[in-house]
Amino acid sequence: MIEGVKTKKLNVFTDDRGFLMEVVKEGDDIFKDIRQTTYTETYPKVIKAFHWHKIQTDIWFFASGMAQVVLYDLRKDSPTHQETQVFYLGEKNPLVLLIPPGVAHGYRVLGAKPAGLFYYTTRAYNSKSPDEERIPFDSPKIGFNWETENK
Repeated sequence: MIEGVKTKKLNVFTDDRGFLMEVVKEGDDIFKDIRQTTYTETYPKVIKAFHWHKIQTDIWFFASGMAQVVLYDLRKDSPTHQETQVFYLGEKNPLVLLIPPGVAHGYRVLGAKPAGLFYYTTRAYNSKSPDEERIPFDSPKIGFNWETENK
């Protein structure tokens, strides 16, 4: 596991009315003071990658669809510097993912339906001075192969 990355497996409570999941809750190991919550839907096969933050922590939850999430540790002082980690998140695997500052992150939507992502951030977005740096999805520095490997 990349240093500082955390996951929370969600419990799904079901009955004859439907289901409920507590996503982010004070007291959880994954909890941070939230300054903004954003929701986005991304169409099938789209890749949104990579970006990273100097200060901000992201907490991601895919509420619908499925996504391949890729993390890459850019922090020179980290014991997991230059390590890549892959998660499969969404309806079939309800996890919450905490992404610390200095870890590049991005995702590819899997399957035939859009993926819906809630992301909670420890800083509100400031368009005049965004805490966001971008790296191309196909950067040789990260060297991630986004193609599905049929086995």
